[in-house]
Formats: sequence, C-alpha cells, structure tokens
Amino acid sequence: MNHLKNFFVEDDGMGVVEVILIIVVLIAMVAVFKDQITDLVENIWDSINSDAQKIY
Repeated sequence: MNHLKNFFVEDDGMGVVEVILIIVVLIAMVAVFKDQITDLVENIWDSINSDAQKIY
C-alpha cells in the first residue's frame, strides 16, 4: 500500500527550470548555426520547387 501512495505523491516531472534551459540551448544553437540552417532550408525549398516543376 505504501508503494501505491508513493506513486501518486512522487513529483519527478520536468520543471520550469529544465524547460527554460532547453529553450535557451535551442536558441543558442539556432544563433550559432543560423547560416547553415538558412542554406539547408533554401536548398530543400529549391529542390521541392524543381521537383514540382517536373510534375507540371
């Protein structure tokens, strides 16, 4: 019975601090790799457009 009580009382979820740290790390990665991300997205978009023109 004690194990069942502990299961409902446990508070091991992700906290606000962890979420903020993850967001900060993601923003920092985007800032560092901005040029590479932009080039990648542009290449993907160009590829989609060229393949779509082949269909039409």
